[in-house]
Amino acid sequence: MGKIIAVANQKGGVGKTTTVVNIAAYLGSRDFRVLCVDSDPQGNTTTGFGIKKKNVTASTYDVLIGKCRIQDAIMHTDFPNVSILPATEDLAGCEIQLINVDNRMNRLKMQLLTCKLDYDFIIIDCPPALGTITINGLVACDSIIVPMLAEFYALEGLSQLVNTIKIVRSNYNPSLEIEGILFTMFDSRLNVANDVVSEVEKFFPGKVFNTKIPRNVRISEAPSHGKPVMYYDKSSKGAQYYELLGHEILGEEQVLPKKKRRGIFTFNK
Repeated sequence: MGKIIAVANQKGGVGKTTTVVNIAAYLGSRDFRVLCVDSDPQGNTTTGFGIKKKNVTASTYDVLIGKCRIQDAIMHTDFPNVSILPATEDLAGCEIQLINVDNRMNRLKMQLLTCKLDYDFIIIDCPPALGTITINGLVACDSIIVPMLAEFYALEGLSQLVNTIKIVRSNYNPSLEIEGILFTMFDSRLNVANDVVSEVEKFFPGKVFNTKIPRNVRISEAPSHGKPVMYYDKSSKGAQYYELLGHEILGEEQVLPKKKRRGIFTFNK
């Protein structure tokens, strides 16, 4: 039965979509069956896999409002073992349309239950807000990955998200767990970055991923080509660190790169 992971943080620009796309691609390359759920009205996960929105005939919006079954909206991507429930700008109006709908916080969960057995992993890209759509993701998932920047303002956002998780546990999903807190666009040379990591590790012991995704131009370039970074430039620093994160999510031993030579990382044996 598939494990459902939501990737969420109400702050924008922290690497949620990048994490969804690249983790899904890595897991798919390992022969795991993966479904990405794009629940962000910006639809960046959809375009990140090279899918043109004009070719989308049914989307997350249609599934949430009950216009179609999730199986009728899922699309295959060009990448091994990865499928997607795509999103278009129509999703922006979903919050208002669900206000008076029964079980509005369980809409995504009920749909995913009908296809959960078809996948090893289902990864939900939540929008940068703590509204109905994000709550649907938290209610539907088994665990949550929280991407965040190593900045002090980010600590406030993390606190708000934790409060929301507590509310969801109390009312909808008592088994919801934090899979891990993922630092993105990380620069270990900055004292403030290391201070923030230490602060988060103190309050969330054992919940911070060892892997910290660095700033990398290839990660930034890959979406414009409609590809995960491992299929855009497999030798890049970004691709290798998302591979390390994949090992960590799977509970496998990981070995961090020890040095850089001519742009390619050499791994310890």
